[in-house]
Amino acid sequence: MSQSPKAPRSATVKAPSVLRRIPPGIWALGMVSMLMDTSSEMIHALLPVYLVGTLGASALAVGVIEGIAESTAAITKVFSGALSDWLGRRKLLVAIGYGLAAFTKPVFPLAGTLGWVVGARFVDRVGKGIRGAPRDALIADLAPAELRGASFGLRQSLDTTGAFLGPALAIALMWLTADNIPLVFWFAVVPGFAAFALVLFGVHDAPGDRESRRVRSPLSRAELARLPPLYWGVVVIAAVFTLARFSEAFLVLRAQELGLGLVLIPLVLVVLNVVYALSSYPVGVLADRFDHGSLLALGVLVLVLSDLALAFVGGLAGLALGVALWGLHMGMTQGLLAAMVADAAPTDLRGTAYGMFNLVSGLALLAASVVAGGLWDAFGSRATFLAGAGFAIVSLLALVPVARRVRRNRPAPH
Repeated sequence: MSQSPKAPRSATVKAPSVLRRIPPGIWALGMVSMLMDTSSEMIHALLPVYLVGTLGASALAVGVIEGIAESTAAITKVFSGALSDWLGRRKLLVAIGYGLAAFTKPVFPLAGTLGWVVGARFVDRVGKGIRGAPRDALIADLAPAELRGASFGLRQSLDTTGAFLGPALAIALMWLTADNIPLVFWFAVVPGFAAFALVLFGVHDAPGDRESRRVRSPLSRAELARLPPLYWGVVVIAAVFTLARFSEAFLVLRAQELGLGLVLIPLVLVVLNVVYALSSYPVGVLADRFDHGSLLALGVLVLVLSDLALAFVGGLAGLALGVALWGLHMGMTQGLLAAMVADAAPTDLRGTAYGMFNLVSGLALLAASVVAGGLWDAFGSRATFLAGAGFAIVSLLALVPVARRVRRNRPAPH
């Protein structure tokens, strides 16, 4: 009896103590992500409508553009991740990636044709690809093993805070500029360059001997063979799951289809990313304490509910429910998958591991976005969301055998 009052007091200090124990470099990377996502989402919140309404693109064209953009980023991540392992350092590539993204932002308001937009989106995603795997590997390098879930969750939460600040600013600026989309794109340039400045001066490589971390041929057959079966199981789960998680551009198109006013269109991404941001860090903390597989399965089930709401629940209420559930599933899965890769991959091959992981996921996203656009044009929006729900259910079946091995092999909590 004398010990029972102590348990609640201990529980109340766990969350703040976790935040204080997360290294400053991870906080800096989170702030960089927040600024760049604010910039990017100010553009992306309006880009599907701009492509379809102003430049005359079809829904299939939007799917192809989004799929190519994201798969380009994924392919680039393979080489940048391997290069960071070969160099034994991560920051240089992270800075180059954010710099490319910042310097392409002015192209969007200047673009007058579909080709220019595709080119700008392509280069922007190349920048994302260059920075993505080295950044995730740097987080894994900096984070204590018992705080990996919380560290990835915090970075994802800050990143997603920018992802809802961007659309919120887009809404306000659309109202202030009388729906002048190119002018809103110009405002997006400012946080992009702020992110580049912060990564230059506020982010540093993990301390230690650089030579001891170098891998001479990270993409060679011998080195790739060092990635264990558990790692490849996580990759397969992520690929099947990504087939269900097509581009959020289709949520924006669904909002337009349901009659949401142009000035309020960015509200779709605001709602999605508020839920995403609020759920990412708590899920990361839970992931450090509980079973990864069960949490991931819950996230997949939430995606199924989101797709069903978007397909069958009518009006703006159905849209709001579906978008909120979509954000919740992102918060429950994205940081968790990143932490699972860190647990499964050798330390000196983390960059390569994240690169391969993102390559496979990116190719799956390309396929998902093209299929989603084709179904939308041929059969309507309901077919797109029902197909997404079907792939999500298939990913649950793929998750079962891998989840047991993840549970046996993850680091013990402290």
